[in-house]
Amino acid sequence: MALDSAQTKLIVICGPTGSGKTGFAIRLARRFDGEIVGADSMQIYRMMDIGTAKPTPAEQAAAPHHMIDIVDPDEDFDAAAYAKMAADTIHEIGARGRPALVVGGTGFYIKALIHGLFEQGPSDPAVRRRLARQAQSSGTDALHRRLQKIDSTAAGRIHPNDTYRIIRALEVFAVTGEPLTVFQQRHGFREQRFNTLEIGLAWARPVLYDRINRRVDAMMAQGFLDEVRHLQARGYGRDLKSMQSLGYRHLAAVIRGDVMLADAVATLKRDHRRYAKRQLSWFGNRESVHWLSPDQTAPASEMIRAFLQDRLA
Repeated sequence: MALDSAQTKLIVICGPTGSGKTGFAIRLARRFDGEIVGADSMQIYRMMDIGTAKPTPAEQAAAPHHMIDIVDPDEDFDAAAYAKMAADTIHEIGARGRPALVVGGTGFYIKALIHGLFEQGPSDPAVRRRLARQAQSSGTDALHRRLQKIDSTAAGRIHPNDTYRIIRALEVFAVTGEPLTVFQQRHGFREQRFNTLEIGLAWARPVLYDRINRRVDAMMAQGFLDEVRHLQARGYGRDLKSMQSLGYRHLAAVIRGDVMLADAVATLKRDHRRYAKRQLSWFGNRESVHWLSPDQTAPASEMIRAFLQDRLA
């Protein structure tokens, strides 16, 4: 018998990169015999471990983890695919009588899971191939400038090097005649699909930025550059969506000889801080999020206990 999503309880641990979500969630999962469902658009990729700050084998052994290492770097995967797969996983966890903790910083994935998505715009392979050829001949920057004229909002949130998303936005416009931003506003999200408790982790901004800087240094010490070299050696090129993400595109430029390592690391730190700022803005606009500091495991535990027992006001 199918489970009723609206009655399925879901605990969400969200927040910016570097805020300590993994450790916080593991402590809570162990306390409530729960299972963790990842909500990170990069941790889904196999072989991309260091640069995505993927939970270590020891951390994954401390509590069951799902939605991590599920596709190769050259496989297509989007919010709609995530929402379906994660929802199925959550129902399986619930059928085992255990709570599911959705943990991550990809706000669009979390929102898609909780609310579901309408169609994300029609697709036309011929249009997509034509745009891909134009990206090869004229460069991604040229396509990004075209997108800026068509949909400045989308262009502002899509990195100029993110060929996949630029092409997707231009494809929607070519097929529908309306900008991607307008399409998303019109078709938007459905009603909430789960009974959800959302907990966000908050740091003072200077402290968070210092944590991010130190985290990037730790990634480099752990062999992030070698990880990128290994991916390239396996044939995963710069045109892939996965390889255009934070860190991977920065270090690929170092390997090509386009930039010095120290400069790339400094830029990566800056871009991680900017990403954290965008995440804070995204989650800050969700009135449903209960904000706690990462050391407030006890208040979070009481909140979860009340939620699971239907006592949360």
